[in-house]
Amino acid sequence: MLRLELAGISKQYPAVRANDKVSLNVAPGQIHAVLGENGAGKSTLMKIIYGAVRPDEGEIYWNGRQVNIASPKIARALGIAMVFQHFSLFDTLSTAENVWLGLDKAMALPAVTERIRAVSREYGLEVDPLRPVHTLSVGERQRVEIVRALLTDPQLLILDEPTSVLTPQAVEKMFVTLRQLAAKGCSILYISHKLDEIRALCHHCTVLRGGKVTGEVDPTQETNASLSKLMIGSEPPELAHRPAKPGAVGLSVRRLSLPKQNPFGTTLVDIDFEVRAGEIVGIAGVSGNGQQELMAALSGEDPRAEPGSVTLFGTDIARASPRRRRRLGLNFVPEERLGRGAVPTMSLAQNTLLTRTEAVAGSGWIDLRAVTHLAQRLIADYNVKAGGPGAAAKSLSGGNLQKFIVGREIDARPKSLIVSQPTWGVDVGAAAQIRGALLRLRDDGCAILVVSEELDELFEISDRLLVIAQGRVSPSLAVAEATVTQIGEWMSGLWRSTMPSQEVAHA
Repeated sequence: MLRLELAGISKQYPAVRANDKVSLNVAPGQIHAVLGENGAGKSTLMKIIYGAVRPDEGEIYWNGRQVNIASPKIARALGIAMVFQHFSLFDTLSTAENVWLGLDKAMALPAVTERIRAVSREYGLEVDPLRPVHTLSVGERQRVEIVRALLTDPQLLILDEPTSVLTPQAVEKMFVTLRQLAAKGCSILYISHKLDEIRALCHHCTVLRGGKVTGEVDPTQETNASLSKLMIGSEPPELAHRPAKPGAVGLSVRRLSLPKQNPFGTTLVDIDFEVRAGEIVGIAGVSGNGQQELMAALSGEDPRAEPGSVTLFGTDIARASPRRRRRLGLNFVPEERLGRGAVPTMSLAQNTLLTRTEAVAGSGWIDLRAVTHLAQRLIADYNVKAGGPGAAAKSLSGGNLQKFIVGREIDARPKSLIVSQPTWGVDVGAAAQIRGALLRLRDDGCAILVVSEELDELFEISDRLLVIAQGRVSPSLAVAEATVTQIGEWMSGLWRSTMPSQEVAHA
């Protein structure tokens, strides 16, 4: 008997047909991948299974019985748990309170707190149940979502990009856990753009393109190239990563120390590095180790840095406003797409005005035609699937909104660019496009700093690597001399024990 069967599921939105007669079968104990480019309909289909979206037509069978999953509450009662790509957490509540809201209340809050600690230890997902959610980074919030789902002992677990916050070692540990869950009969629907993960973990793969099923394969018998071709119709372009030709020092950080602003933040201690014109420096690290605090100091959101500790091409910007930093040529892509990178209810055209002022006259008048034209060009250049410049940012899939935001900043041709999680939730074709655009910007002389928890990405585009752990930054290492294992160890703060003593003295 099948655990889940979808028959002819369709969902139409005003601007797009998200699902078009989709059929999908999941057996008990099966780890089933759902693969597709951004906007292919994966998230909509998962929300239908979870009861967050109602299908226009089609039937759902659960353990052989036709069901009407009218709400997430009904889905949870059936034994379905889901980790969303866009998180569903209340900022003003603690981690434990958020998890408790998703349970049946049979367990008291103190018991839930202890269960969170136990499950997070068991699965290697560091979660503090007492922390308010508004103090958590995006990666830490994802861990909360995963732990919340695991606490329900689900019969079907839906995971959307679950490993983006984990070190390579923790990914392996999580795979062991997922295999154990599957061995006990739990079915897993697994969405990831990491093709190596799908091939290593999943038993079966359903491919969506344009809302339709275009193929079903055994991923263990496929290559990354063949899966890419099924997903996007072609293999992703090869990146032209030529040797860097570093120029003048662009962004310089010297002995930057900042006390944490809230009890759950991370104190920055003696941060010291530089990014030269014409190079990409990558910062690796497990979420919650000071990335948020460092990005706030570099972008101008946190103006407490000591004068002279942050400079841009020789100009002291340690206490400059974000606007002045942009005027000096520093652009920034935050990790949080909705709320920081874009205003959810504003159109794409209006969202260009957050950082682009070409269409604003000195008198303050806005040239609406120029704003619309810029948005149209970004949509075309970065292959953003949207209902046009007037589409609200919240109407886009996560990956398509990411392409638009990254494109908006790259297109500005900055002197220096800071990008946090550039391809989080983006399909392989779009990821290759974004990475290629970053490399071309580097070749044009831009000093680029990339913060990412995707080690493969950092190795692919960076010229030098740093690691941040517990608010400290490691010495830089040329990518050609680094290994994934070494960087994974450094992400746990172990670089001091693996470096020669004379290097430790200068770290």
